[in-house]
Formats: sequence, structure tokens, C-alpha cells
Amino acid sequence: MSPKRMPTPVEIGSVTDKTLTLVWSDGHRSTYSWPSLRIHCPCARCKDGVGQIPPTIRAMSMGRVGAYALRFVWSDGHDTGIYPFPLLRFELCECGEHGREREIS
Repeated sequence: MSPKRMPTPVEIGSVTDKTLTLVWSDGHRSTYSWPSLRIHCPCARCKDGVGQIPPTIRAMSMGRVGAYALRFVWSDGHDTGIYPFPLLRFELCECGEHGREREIS
């Protein structure tokens, strides 16, 4: 039996959009608010606490890191967080389906 493959983004929204949208290879559509992504930055510095994030925080640019993650450059100058696809898909996705799953767990 072959292991289940992790879906990957096939469409990535723009930093000029009000929210980030990713469409995954299995058809799932994820949405994210910019402040939520910044607050949940997985880098070592932010794991100790991000502090106050302004509600107007935005990604200024973003790009793929290999075939496994996205990286953002934020309007506050922060740029060291690498967001692996499993984190984006299963932990940070703000779609209705994943929000309900988090409420149940």
C-alpha cells in the first residue's frame, strides 16, 4: 500500500488580495487572513511570542520554498518564517471545514 501524498498548492493567490487563497491539488480551497498567518509564524523567534500584530499587517511578497513550503516577507519587515504545506493545510486553514474540525477537537 502506498502512503497518501500530501496535497500541494496548484493555485496561489496574490499578496494584493484581502486574504490569501490556496487551491490544493486535491481541489480543497484554503483561505487565510494576513494577521492570522503572521501571528502563527513558525520561525524560532516567533515561537517565543510574536507580540502585538497590527490588524493591517500584510505580506509584501511571498514565494515557494522548494516543493514543501511558502515564505512571506511581511510589512513589519519579518521574513524568516517558512510555512510548510501541512501547517498551512491542516492547522492554519480558515475554511469552514477546518474551522469546524478544530471546534470539535
